[in-house]
Amino acid sequence: MKYGLALHTSSPALGLAISSNADDVRCQTWDLGRETSNYLHSHLLEFLSPQTWQDLDWIAVANGPGGFTGTRLAVVTARTLGQQLNVPVLTISSLAAIAWQSQHVGSIAISMPAQRGEVFGAVYSLDIDSPTDRLCQRQELTTILADSVFSSADWDTYLADLNPAHHHVIPQSANLADTVVGVIALARIAYDRGERPDWSNAIPFYGQHPIVTSSIGK
Repeated sequence: MKYGLALHTSSPALGLAISSNADDVRCQTWDLGRETSNYLHSHLLEFLSPQTWQDLDWIAVANGPGGFTGTRLAVVTARTLGQQLNVPVLTISSLAAIAWQSQHVGSIAISMPAQRGEVFGAVYSLDIDSPTDRLCQRQELTTILADSVFSSADWDTYLADLNPAHHHVIPQSANLADTVVGVIALARIAYDRGERPDWSNAIPFYGQHPIVTSSIGK
């Protein structure tokens, strides 16, 4: 039996999840704050057991938006694991993971604060028959608006022009680690669909700070 492993450190917390299929998901979170980089690897080793590195078929990672240092930490770790284990690395938007785990169906607008008073925003659509069983469903999350950076005024204008039936979700906590379940669920759907991205394609999304591929994890 092969497993997928997901990492989420785009906020001041660590979230890890592992699964062998959509109905078998084990996850854990730690509120580590600035200590995430010091404890990530030890928590990862403890969490992985009883599975081993050889049991992993793919790696998933929340690639932002979120904090610069935390997002980079998870992506670099995922890239390193993908390269060493020779397995694909699937990147999942932090906002998409929030949408997947929200209590809404239909059009979902997700936003959270960025720097300089700006806003990270995205819009997705999720249509399933039973919202309470969302994490076990195989339906895909459709992207209507990919992760973008807005001024507060422009985001408000965009929302005003959006379908009035949409749900607007603003995370109530700065710690997004719990949405690692959404990261692994969305990654498994992509993997089962046949996506096999090379580790070198895993790039953080910072919004205001474009990153050159060669500068990550090398």
